[in-house]
Amino acid sequence: MKKNNMKIIIGLGNPGDKYALSRHNAGWLALDMLAGADGWRAEKKFNALIKETGGDIYLKPLTFMNKSGESAYKSLRYYHLLEKQFGCLTKKNQDLRDCLIVIQDDLDLDLGKWKISDDSRSGGNKGIQSIINHLKTQRFIRLRLGIKNGELRRLIPPEKFVLQKFGAEEMPILQDSIKNGLTALQSYIK
Repeated sequence: MKKNNMKIIIGLGNPGDKYALSRHNAGWLALDMLAGADGWRAEKKFNALIKETGGDIYLKPLTFMNKSGESAYKSLRYYHLLEKQFGCLTKKNQDLRDCLIVIQDDLDLDLGKWKISDDSRSGGNKGIQSIINHLKTQRFIRLRLGIKNGELRRLIPPEKFVLQKFGAEEMPILQDSIKNGLTALQSYIK
């Protein structure tokens, strides 16, 4: 059922109102800016919220960050975007840069900064590591959105920092970063 030039664009985050504006949900916030905040529907077979726009699939995993690879794998399998080896096993190290884009938070980048990467390791992001583990490749496009606030980051352990909500003064900085990153990402989407 693969569509020509179809892209699956995944925004990493955690489900629930508790996490809605948290640093870990920068990927979901970016998808809302890219595809719109309305019209998402739950899709059980992917365990995700999805939205289809312009022949592409936008996906917000409902598995929580550390298990994002489950939704990524199920969606790529469903749309026949993963090559198989020996008839049933997913081929290792395949190049998915033409069909998979992941938008993530990045604790190593300052708030307001962004970077596009491909074929790179997880950098400690457990959602990205889950995707790499499930797909058996790191060869996909990533938009990494900086969430680090130096003052706060020094005081709070990483696992708690990523779950904190963005402050009111940080949101415009994040939104500008998302807007600029998404503009740069457009050449990869179409």
